[in-house]
Amino acid sequence: MTSRLPPLNPLRAFEATARYGSLTKAASELHVTHGAISHQIKALEASLKVQLFERAGQRLRLTPQGAELLPAVSSAFEGIAAATARMSRPTSS
Repeated sequence: MTSRLPPLNPLRAFEATARYGSLTKAASELHVTHGAISHQIKALEASLKVQLFERAGQRLRLTPQGAELLPAVSSAFEGIAAATARMSRPTSS
């Protein structure tokens, strides 16, 4: 049985937004607009059929579903970053 992953760009937007609690700061980190981050979050929520953030004024708080998803997404991106860092290190004989 093959399980499909959610789209990866929206996952990046979700992870950055969750870390900062801000669409604007996530947009700055990912070099896109505030609107693009908002669109990606909405696309991920539609894909997963859950709400990931509670909007409280300008701050965002994770819903229980968002809090459950965040550690797995963060860990996956950290693993990818670590693997690519290992690949770029010089090899010793």
